[in-house]
Amino acid sequence: MNGIHDMGGMHGFGRVDREENEPVFHAPWEGRVLGISRACSAQHLFNIDESRHGIERMAPVDYLAASYYERWLDRTVRLLVEKGVITREELDRRMAQLAGGGDPAPPHRDPKLLDRMLRATKERTHFRQPGPPPRFAAGDRVFTRTDAPEGHTRLPRYARGKYGVIDAVHGTFIFPDTNAHGQGEQSHALYSVRFDANDLWGASAEPCSPVHLDLWERYLEPAGAAPGRSTS
Repeated sequence: MNGIHDMGGMHGFGRVDREENEPVFHAPWEGRVLGISRACSAQHLFNIDESRHGIERMAPVDYLAASYYERWLDRTVRLLVEKGVITREELDRRMAQLAGGGDPAPPHRDPKLLDRMLRATKERTHFRQPGPPPRFAAGDRVFTRTDAPEGHTRLPRYARGKYGVIDAVHGTFIFPDTNAHGQGEQSHALYSVRFDANDLWGASAEPCSPVHLDLWERYLEPAGAAPGRSTS
């Protein structure tokens, strides 16, 4: 979907400042947010594509003002409420209790859940093999689709309607555009596609710089099928 989260190639946000010796977490609550998210995933409350789409649905002003894990927290609350795991009233009531000096919940330990969470971090959970044979091979020239889907997609706005070359075939992976919306995995070929930075961002791009994007086959057409464009 189009939204403020799709910031690649956008201007006006200033330089990216790299933090020296950046810690894994800047505050203990960030680690808890990560743990909650991993626990929800391990219990199949939502998948990674649903979670990404949850962040994409933040109000633009909130998205820009939020830190990384504040976006994760906003997403997790939204999805748990939408799926009926908690209610907004229960959350508001508990927040009021804590703000009034109420006791925090006692530590919760579930060794089996922890084991599933740890195993999930090492597994290629989106890889599916065998699958439909790939339509393209390394070296093929392709053209990316130009439509702007209403829901989740992994084709960034700056790479739509562009020519690229297949650099590698990764195999068969779950399609995020359907997996985010309860429409099934619809797994098919995933490719590494090489673009010239000038083709993506124009003369302001660093010269002679390739950009590699991992793109699903449904995002791509043979270069000769691109409407109104020469393939020479």
